[in-house]
Amino acid sequence: MFSQIAMFLAILGPGIITGSVDNDAGGITTYSVAGAVYGYNLLWTLIPSFIVLIVIQEMNARMGIVTGKGLADLIRENAGVKVTFFIFIGLLVADIGNTTTEFAGVAGSMEVFGVSKYISVPIVGIMVWVLVVKGTYQIAERIFLIFSLSLLMYVVAAIMGKPHWGEIGHAMVHPDLKVNSQSLAMVIGIIGTTIAPWMQFYMQSSVIEKGLTMKNYKYSLIDIVVGCIATVVVAFFIIVACASTLHTNGVQINEAKDAALALKPLAGELSSQLFAFGLFVASIFSATILPLATAFYVCEAFGFEAGIDKKWDEAKEFYILYTGILIFSVLIILVPNAPLIAISLWSQVINGMLLPVVLICMILLVNNKKIMGKYVNKPLNNIIGWGTITILIVLSVVLLVLPLFSK
Repeated sequence: MFSQIAMFLAILGPGIITGSVDNDAGGITTYSVAGAVYGYNLLWTLIPSFIVLIVIQEMNARMGIVTGKGLADLIRENAGVKVTFFIFIGLLVADIGNTTTEFAGVAGSMEVFGVSKYISVPIVGIMVWVLVVKGTYQIAERIFLIFSLSLLMYVVAAIMGKPHWGEIGHAMVHPDLKVNSQSLAMVIGIIGTTIAPWMQFYMQSSVIEKGLTMKNYKYSLIDIVVGCIATVVVAFFIIVACASTLHTNGVQINEAKDAALALKPLAGELSSQLFAFGLFVASIFSATILPLATAFYVCEAFGFEAGIDKKWDEAKEFYILYTGILIFSVLIILVPNAPLIAISLWSQVINGMLLPVVLICMILLVNNKKIMGKYVNKPLNNIIGWGTITILIVLSVVLLVLPLFSK
């Protein structure tokens, strides 16, 4: 028993970190706005998201363990350079928007405590750069796990808002929701931030970086399930916190910082500070991981060396790309009157639209016996995977077409 626990603790990391980092500044903003605008009526989206998240993350881990190659590397080898180029240009643009959103979260959360963005954002940017470029994977992973635990403070913030549990249960079973372009965009945004495209690449790369094998598979699966539970629990309580206070009192918000400020007179100063500090921690966490994941999959896709444990000269393209994304994102935040709210919300919608493309590539690869051998998908995995792709495509098409009929 002791040896099994020790083995799990040694393997612990990729699943929990990948799941937790998904509750980033963009995600917190999306969940906060969803709770403030729609109350408890979008909580139901977390149930199918949770199931799909487990299935998809398991596929990633299995592919990484069996092949020893990253998802981007496999896409390039099997789809060709041209297809890979267009897929990754879209993902790169989305991830730059996502990283900018993380630094917007740093700025907004620190403004709640009276710290200017011109101080907080450059300092955090430098800290993040040093951690990745000068640190090791083991050090970074331990820090990330601490960050993951700190996100549970949103549970406390939600409970302090005195939520109506009966209404929550009713809304999850019988949501009262009008179907229009705004609500569909929000549903796609929630799915896009709960199951983000970049997660698939980071998860597979981190499994490889950790050197896991099929002997470790069952422990890796537990790690994934725990990470998925943490992701959905935090998302649930963020929506609940805003629904039970802001929505009930008719308070409108545009970003997570607004939610933290608005909670003060409704749920108390401590609740407001917990919400803001949670946003700060999540933003730093994700400002580290997102450009890291981007640098990983772009370098893998085009055959460059990548990895935190490699020195600058060994993975020059990897570190240059990582540094460039950080600098570009920080500079956007420091520009006066930058459209940060629009960048935040629409980057999540773009995630939701790009997700089917990534998932199609992933499911085709994981069902390829030449690549996976006897470890190809089981029928249930394929049903859930292809079902998710179909639903996301339909929602995206409806979102684009609906405004044409509402004029």
